[in-house]
Amino acid sequence: MKRFLMPFLAGVFLAGAAHAQTIDRIKETGLLKLGYRLDAAPLSFQTEEGGPAGYSPMVCAELAQGILNALQIPNLDVEFVPVGMQDQFEKVAAGEIDLLCGASSITLARREIVDFSIPTFADGTTVMLPLNGSESFADLSGKKLGVRRDSTTETALNNTLASTATFAEVVRFNDHGAAMKAMENGELDAYFGDQSILASLWINSPQRDNMKVSNNLLTIEKHGLAMARGDTEFRLLIDRLLSTMYAIGAMQGIFQQTLPGVQPGDIHRAIFTMAPIVE
Repeated sequence: MKRFLMPFLAGVFLAGAAHAQTIDRIKETGLLKLGYRLDAAPLSFQTEEGGPAGYSPMVCAELAQGILNALQIPNLDVEFVPVGMQDQFEKVAAGEIDLLCGASSITLARREIVDFSIPTFADGTTVMLPLNGSESFADLSGKKLGVRRDSTTETALNNTLASTATFAEVVRFNDHGAAMKAMENGELDAYFGDQSILASLWINSPQRDNMKVSNNLLTIEKHGLAMARGDTEFRLLIDRLLSTMYAIGAMQGIFQQTLPGVQPGDIHRAIFTMAPIVE
């Protein structure tokens, strides 16, 4: 656990918190539970030492200090809870975690289970290929295509294959590491995923000179922090804190720190300027 004692984001205030269940629970227990993904680097992953790392956990660490200041409680214990891709939203809905700091695209289907903050990251689906592989989708006909199981990428890939009448074998993986090994061993002709995740896999691969990540995006997806549905006061608090972080340049700083040497794309640069105005 990490204890935050220093105030942060002076001037951020909270109105009507007495009736918000998450805020009441945090005040009563002095504990904030943050979920994070283990295998979605560089957005959310677990270090070799077993701790959280990546863009979203760092955003949430800053938010924790803002929550401490806004609630005006003596101290706040922060517990980072690892979650799997299959149960992450259910854990939020069940109250096992207060805020999901992973790599979660905002979709209407997911909003049937949880609410989301304002966007914290913008990404998109693209593809990793052998160095001499064609980036034309039509040329993937008859090929073996990899994708992460039960992801928005899998849905987008299947929809695109169906709409273009492209016939290919789709291989579903439980984690990105297994898919990357298959790419490195020549067992896949292409692997689809979020551009940020594919870029991280490529950078850390010993076979990166033999592969490439396309700059062409098949989808544009906004990521947010998931929280319990219907808790408007907690969502307002999180959105207010995030908006302040955008306004003072904290979000840009976290991007540079967790994705060193990477320049944000046009869509992500737009997110830096589209947060609600802090009054």
